[in-house]
Amino acid sequence: MTHDHDLVLRPTAAQTEAALNPPSGRNGGDLVVESLAALGATTVFGLPGQHALGVFDALRRSDLRYIGLRVENNAGFAADAYGRVTGEAAPLLLSTGPGALTSLAALQEARAASAPVLAISSQVPAAGLGGGRHGYLHELPDQAASFRGVVKSVHTARTQSQIPSAIAEAWTSALTVPHGPVWVEIPQDVLQAETSIPVVTGGDTFPEELPPRPELTAVAADLLARAERPVIIAGGGVVRADASKKLRQLAERLQAPVVTTYGGKGAFPWTHPLSLQSWLEDRHTTDFLEDADVLLVIGSGLGELSSNYHTFAPRGRVIQIEADLGKLESNHPALGIHADARLGLQALLETVEEPRTDPTAPERVREVLDKVRARIASQELTLEQDVLAAVRKALPSRAPSFWDMTILAYWAWSAFDPKAPNTMHSAQGAGGLGYAFPAALGAAAADPTHPVLAVSGDGGALYSIAELATARQYGLNVTWLIVDDGGYGILREYMTDAFGQPTATDLPGPDFVALAESFGVPGVRTSPETLETDLAKALAAPGPSVVVLPAALRMFAPTHRD
Repeated sequence: MTHDHDLVLRPTAAQTEAALNPPSGRNGGDLVVESLAALGATTVFGLPGQHALGVFDALRRSDLRYIGLRVENNAGFAADAYGRVTGEAAPLLLSTGPGALTSLAALQEARAASAPVLAISSQVPAAGLGGGRHGYLHELPDQAASFRGVVKSVHTARTQSQIPSAIAEAWTSALTVPHGPVWVEIPQDVLQAETSIPVVTGGDTFPEELPPRPELTAVAADLLARAERPVIIAGGGVVRADASKKLRQLAERLQAPVVTTYGGKGAFPWTHPLSLQSWLEDRHTTDFLEDADVLLVIGSGLGELSSNYHTFAPRGRVIQIEADLGKLESNHPALGIHADARLGLQALLETVEEPRTDPTAPERVREVLDKVRARIASQELTLEQDVLAAVRKALPSRAPSFWDMTILAYWAWSAFDPKAPNTMHSAQGAGGLGYAFPAALGAAAADPTHPVLAVSGDGGALYSIAELATARQYGLNVTWLIVDDGGYGILREYMTDAFGQPTATDLPGPDFVALAESFGVPGVRTSPETLETDLAKALAAPGPSVVVLPAALRMFAPTHRD
């Protein structure tokens, strides 16, 4: 009797011949790049180091496109964005010790945002593994231990024969929901030694799906069908799962207002009659959510930013569909459904069959948004709103944007219309500086058909200024808007509010226009009045460009302390 799992694919005559007579001059690094190509990778990011040279030597013999950045953390941000935009696992090639550790902040952001990144690092020679202090260059007692609390999984290949399987296993992990970064490390001598192992050609992997339990979706569907005031919070999991259309279908069937988290920007149409937009950091929105008799939370853990700094206290029944088991019911008791957002929404659509009628839902949404607008209008923040409006008008509707941790980005989280799913991205997952520009480079490498916008403050810009060289080298179509207020503007506000005056927040900076031009990148200094025109012109021109806006922007008043 033959079982399906007993079947194996027989090699063809050509495959057998190739396996028996592999080409000469290959090393362990070739097994890495061959494994990546067999899995479907086309582009890799990173930068070389002494222990990783075997991989980079192998790149010469491969068809993989290499985008080399100047700092490992920036390479990680670029891979993060590539993974977000394409949904593919983005390879990130790193060297041992300092090179590897410099990528940690980027990998933390990728984990928080569920971006699939396949980080492959070299290690000290195999004899140095195991925690002994042998004195190798870049040696750590346990390099993998530095990454276990950051990435989804860690894989070590100690021999050449382990390389294809370790990379395939890591690839599967990165693309199994929730997506995320993974870590593979391979000793220097394993990478550099000549190999007689056949060329890697088989690379099929099958990430496991995460469907909801049917008995739980049956209960959820019953609660939603009987609800009088259902409301939906849509998080980044909806965007990562490409489930925006299903979300809209369910919201319209239930006549349920939808608010998107900052990570879920674009999951629901901004101007839809049921759209509460993204004003989560506003008491009027918080009150509305608390009044829901059934609250459906999809692809969000309701963390600090999504809960108005944990002041949100739902009074109705909460249903939470979440792929990350650690986030399920971590902040509020709920009917917890461990599932991919797309499959969870599909199950509800198949179960909630009768459309619900509620002509008051759009009216109640308008009332909340009117209250929000009135609150903002009372604070004399015309400059900030005009600057954000100018960015929106200048940016083509399908063009992606990447935002650093800066005041204009905080405005954008709440007030920016992304126009389309999966087009607005920021570092709000982990909250590190320097994300926007290198991430935008990764997005431009993924899709050169649209211009890409990066938005930074002057403090964050200095984290990634070296990547102007990368943008110029590869001709990447990224326009970088730098809002220069001479320091860490948001920290000035926080410190002044908390302590009466700021400390260590002023940053005498460079002339960013002159600095960009020294890299061969066109730069222009703009003003709030000319921003829309200057930004549109820069976005329309091929290749990289820099637009500098000297302006001191302010945040709208928070409501979580009221």
